[in-house]
Amino acid sequence: MANVIIDFSKKTGKVKPMHAVNNGPVYRFAASTRDNNIEEFREAGIPYARNHDASFYAAYGGEHTVDVHNIFTNFDNDPEDPASYDFAMTDEYVRVCEFAGVKTFYRLGSKIEHGIKKYGTLVPKDFKKWAVIAEHIVRHYTEGWADGFRYDMKYWEIWNEPDLGADRTTWGGTDEEFFEFYAVVYKHLKSCFPHLKIGGPACCKINDDWIVRFFDSLKKNGIKPDFFSWHRYRPTVEVVQENIRRIRRILDEYGFFETESILDEWNYVKGWNGEDWLYSLRTDKNHKGAAFVAAVMEMAQSEPVDMLMYYDARPSCMNGLFSTDIVSDKLKGYYSFYAFNKLYRLGTAVEAKSDTENLYVCAATNDTEAAVMLTHYSDEEKDAVDVSLSLSSLGADDGCEIEYYLLDQTHNLDLVFKATYYGDKFVPTLNMPNYTTYLIKVRKKV
Repeated sequence: MANVIIDFSKKTGKVKPMHAVNNGPVYRFAASTRDNNIEEFREAGIPYARNHDASFYAAYGGEHTVDVHNIFTNFDNDPEDPASYDFAMTDEYVRVCEFAGVKTFYRLGSKIEHGIKKYGTLVPKDFKKWAVIAEHIVRHYTEGWADGFRYDMKYWEIWNEPDLGADRTTWGGTDEEFFEFYAVVYKHLKSCFPHLKIGGPACCKINDDWIVRFFDSLKKNGIKPDFFSWHRYRPTVEVVQENIRRIRRILDEYGFFETESILDEWNYVKGWNGEDWLYSLRTDKNHKGAAFVAAVMEMAQSEPVDMLMYYDARPSCMNGLFSTDIVSDKLKGYYSFYAFNKLYRLGTAVEAKSDTENLYVCAATNDTEAAVMLTHYSDEEKDAVDVSLSLSSLGADDGCEIEYYLLDQTHNLDLVFKATYYGDKFVPTLNMPNYTTYLIKVRKKV
């Protein structure tokens, strides 16, 4: 018998935004939209959308959106002149996110470029001028510059995966050139916007050597970034957990104690080639992928990471939330985000412990209501687990109502059982096959 213990009196801090994503809803103000997922985004309470790779998708604005070279289309133009910028498509995209209640996490740079010719990933001709261009993009969306907006957009990320090193798909120069570029851009933006969170650079390899050299360059330049962003694609929760701890350890070793650690690309990937890649894409869109997503969120809530941003909510092969063809059709993974949002809205995390491998849990309360997410996930085939679930310290004289919502191969967070219990402690039992998630809601009767 596996044991899971939840004590609602032992509060552990805020529920963190573990259900953020890359890219926002499909919706248009400027033209009729026959199929959209704006309401689905709202119902899942997605807190942030990182706009990396948005320019792959036509409905977001395609090659006219987000990327710096798509907005400032001629690098020889005057960066102080509003006429040098083409904000139209990006304005629409950001407005859609705001309309859905989603804050934009803005990636300054370029999408990944797999084509034979590179455009946005080439080394900028003038680092300082690029920084000034980025400054004016920030001003457009946060200070109203060039007929812009005054959005609450806190996070501004400098570049994406400069350590990938694969045929200039993300950074076309040397590591040393990037270190210099980052320092110039960071210092300029931070001097202009001390109240905003400036960081990056969305590392992909978690390569200690590259990160150490990058952090050495930061210390040399007197930079303490507001956040350090990084990526991890793996099929097991344990590897993600190990990397969360590893990144926090390195940050602390450099004295970057206040620097947030943000895992802003992650998903289930067994391998990047051949049958492993096809298996990964199928898994991203089925109940196993949904269980992986839920388990990572639950694990990360109690680990030293400040935000998770799933890749990708853009209609694409790695989108496990929505159908690519009919974007309003929800896939299994959507319900993991919807479930976690129930905890996020309650606000306060509480102590939640599991004594069994591959059984992940987190819980939250607002004192009158509470919720638990519980997932059985292993990448390998495993037998079902019998779980003793101890819930304590949310009792009420008139009793508590408890509801069980199930997500598995045949259920989409369907209500499968409800009961009322009295007293300070309740210990139900559950049988949980692999790839099963429960959302358990508890409410004091009034």
